[in-house]
Amino acid sequence: MALSLKDCDLDFRLPDEDEYKLRLQKAQLQLLLIQRHMYDNKREALLLFEGWDAAGKGGSIRRVCERLDPRGYIVHPISAPTPDEKYVHYLQRFWTRMPGPGRIAIFDRSWYGRVLVERVEEFATRNEWKRAYDEINAFEKMLIDDGVPVVKFFLHISKKEQLKRFKEREQNPFKRWKITKEDYRNREKWDEYEEAINDMFKQTDTKHSPWHLVPSNKKWVARVNVCETAVKVLSRALDCDCELPEGWRELDQ
Repeated sequence: MALSLKDCDLDFRLPDEDEYKLRLQKAQLQLLLIQRHMYDNKREALLLFEGWDAAGKGGSIRRVCERLDPRGYIVHPISAPTPDEKYVHYLQRFWTRMPGPGRIAIFDRSWYGRVLVERVEEFATRNEWKRAYDEINAFEKMLIDDGVPVVKFFLHISKKEQLKRFKEREQNPFKRWKITKEDYRNREKWDEYEEAINDMFKQTDTKHSPWHLVPSNKKWVARVNVCETAVKVLSRALDCDCELPEGWRELDQ
């Protein structure tokens, strides 16, 4: 059965702040062990983040990176292609952002823009975005076959929660820069984006590179989910033992 946004339990929450902090701390330390394993074995990995505006991609990425060695990862915020990039294949600009041995590349939005925003806003023709599904699947399989894990997250929130966060950003002088007229305009096409997202799941939720649908109405849930999923997938794909030593909480002071 194809993955769908309706499968996401947006009401799920953690019992309390203590559990949130404990699980986040544990996952972050495990990610640090995985990063060290990657450095020692010259391995690389990709983490892709897609999601609705204000779904918490930035906050989740910060929690993934919080305890990592900054020399061992890079975050790529993906925006509209440059004028030159518009004249080459859309995947070309991502090849230049591959992490290299011993490093993690994190994409805040990715090549999936081809079948999401470029589809909905008609920046790509129907033929272009429809053929992109096969191109993306082949691209990811090529990376994975070469030993590079590709972990894909989609952060899902309700339309009501998104509006609440937009209003909160407008009232916060430190977050006001995050909100634009474009964000509100995109809300008007919510149904079109929802259709495009579900089509994306149907076409690119593959055995070798599955999507991880993250309920994000509750920020604690999203952050823990992302970090724990990254640990699970990367440790398996990289054959890394990231079990924490006895007394790890006392050691982490």
